[in-house]
Amino acid sequence: MKNYYGKNVFVTGASSGIGRACALMFAKNGCDVTGVSRNTEEKTENFAGGGSLTLRKLDVTDETASREFIEKLPQVDIAILCAGMGVAGPAETAPSELTRKQMEVNYFGTLNAAQPCLSKMRACGKGLLIIIGSIAGRVSIPMQSQYSASKYALEAFTDAVRMEMKQYGVKACIIEPGDTKTGFTAARETQSESDAGYGDVLEKSVAKMASDEQNGRSPDSVARVALALAARKNPPARVPVGLDYKALMILLRVMPDRAKELILSKLYLPK
Repeated sequence: MKNYYGKNVFVTGASSGIGRACALMFAKNGCDVTGVSRNTEEKTENFAGGGSLTLRKLDVTDETASREFIEKLPQVDIAILCAGMGVAGPAETAPSELTRKQMEVNYFGTLNAAQPCLSKMRACGKGLLIIIGSIAGRVSIPMQSQYSASKYALEAFTDAVRMEMKQYGVKACIIEPGDTKTGFTAARETQSESDAGYGDVLEKSVAKMASDEQNGRSPDSVARVALALAARKNPPARVPVGLDYKALMILLRVMPDRAKELILSKLYLPK
């Protein structure tokens, strides 16, 4: 593995899905990876290429615990922030507790881990922050307004960090996966159809999301993108995963809003 930044890697959400795929990918390519998750067996694995993966329990929504944990790490050359969850339901009736939970995990959980990692990188004069966003962070999905909002927030955060940290040799970029086959689908929290008042539209919409995700790419496809970014002195600001999503992002730049909304409505608001 060609790695411009260093072999000390920190990964959140490392017990499953994209986080685990990233942690294993870097460990198998010679890096010393510290992976954290709320629910994980604490252990260390060593790999033939000289890398290692150490798993530890940490809830990134706990700001104090996150800062204390990361500050105790000897060094963080690369941080890959993957921890996240999904909430589905109409924007009109989204319960405040679900909305707050969505932002607490996806945005504030990322922020809690990113800040102490950036401090360590700035002190070293080099580092790479990789945030796992989503295509939904650039194209808002019906019945996923809260999830989309949390991922839009990460896009803005990453852009600002990239500008602010450039003078200190620290790079920041966001990976934008589309449909990916992980445990994210089963863990999604969905508002009750009866509470929402949207008939069976919500049920059909969530079923469409779940089907697309479970027929999507493997989490390794995202991990390979992260590994490739670590080899670049000047990584791109954002990387959609897969040629189809890259083409879609280009198309959406020139597509009128009405046309975009019509397509998304047909996909995710079935009659």
